[in-house]
Amino acid sequence: MAAQQRKVITAGMIGNALEWYDFALYGYFAVAIGRHFFPHEDPVAQLLSAFGVFALGYLMRPLGGVLVGHIGDRLSRRAALTFSVAAMTIPTFLIGILPGYATLGVLAPILLTLLRIVQGLAVGGEYPCAMVFMVEHGGEGRRGIMGAFAAIGAVIGILCGSGIGAIFGSMMTPETLNDWGWRIPFLLGLAGGLVGYLLRRHVLELTPPQPAKRSPVLETLREHGWLVGRLVALTMYTALPFNLMFIYIVSWLQLADGIPPAQALEINTISMIVLLPVMLAAGWLSDRYGRKPLMLASTALGFVLALPLFWVMLNPALALLGQLCIVLIIGPYIGVTPALLVEMAPTRVRCTAVALGYNLCLAVTGGTTPLIAAWLVDRTATEISPALLIMLGAAITTAALLCTKETAGTQISFLGQERQNSQA
Repeated sequence: MAAQQRKVITAGMIGNALEWYDFALYGYFAVAIGRHFFPHEDPVAQLLSAFGVFALGYLMRPLGGVLVGHIGDRLSRRAALTFSVAAMTIPTFLIGILPGYATLGVLAPILLTLLRIVQGLAVGGEYPCAMVFMVEHGGEGRRGIMGAFAAIGAVIGILCGSGIGAIFGSMMTPETLNDWGWRIPFLLGLAGGLVGYLLRRHVLELTPPQPAKRSPVLETLREHGWLVGRLVALTMYTALPFNLMFIYIVSWLQLADGIPPAQALEINTISMIVLLPVMLAAGWLSDRYGRKPLMLASTALGFVLALPLFWVMLNPALALLGQLCIVLIIGPYIGVTPALLVEMAPTRVRCTAVALGYNLCLAVTGGTTPLIAAWLVDRTATEISPALLIMLGAAITTAALLCTKETAGTQISFLGQERQNSQA
């Protein structure tokens, strides 16, 4: 692999890793954050307030996708990614040093909320623009594997966040950790952000600045609304299974199987580690045999086997085996999705269209999937009922795939090329 391409992969992945690093840390230290920034006497109310601010970040993602997508389409991909990594890193660091309610009073939760809003705006454009940036740099025959590297960044970020949180949890007493120790992992995020900023500032740019004729978001909604709808549907089988199998599943294993929290986290960690080579292999295979065959096989198997595999996971001795089987089913789809989304989008509004489709889906499913899964278990009194969400995502996405042409092997153009062609 050429040095330039390795630099592109690192620069593209690091922002997405930082995004999910913060995601994992916030979830891991939600109790401490709730205690420091919200004045409720009830610990449950504090936790709900902390997660309410967390959910607000998800709701800001579509707006952030429009903002960062506009920068990516009108200025350059590099400008968009440099902006997004800075807008994620600075709030993460500031959360680590922000005084709590005891010092600032009501200003503390207000400032925390504002910081999460800025982060939500940044991450709304970070992953979609990173997908565009990396897939465009992949070249003919390597766009699938480059897109898979973009997806891998998210898993690495979760693993780093949960791993560092666990390390600090083992090094400190619960009192010290809840008092000030939880702040250190947030401060460490500054190092990753600085590396990402410097890498992105000097990476090769394929899309020079373009004269603005009209807003990319208006052009996208007026001329490519049907495409955005398909991108939402195609993202559904990524969002629902991922949030279910790597976020909610830790709680499900404890409640359904009685597995201790440490063992549930261990099972989840092993599954995410296995997911990495599965996504990479899928991206490589999609460059050779096409995107749709792998993706349709994944959605079909997910629809048919979701319920049986959740039934397998009801046995504590087979919980890891069941989750690994689901990883082997959904992993290929997650790995191939970035290349497909980027290849479908028109050149002039590529960042904006991908960001809108991806983030509209995430805004709906990101914060609600665990809640809906818990509600299904309660309403149906059936522990395997969360599998219905995988089946729902598979059905919606299959319908969208059947309306989508194969994109592997097709040529994608760049804004600079379009301008040269128009002048020729």
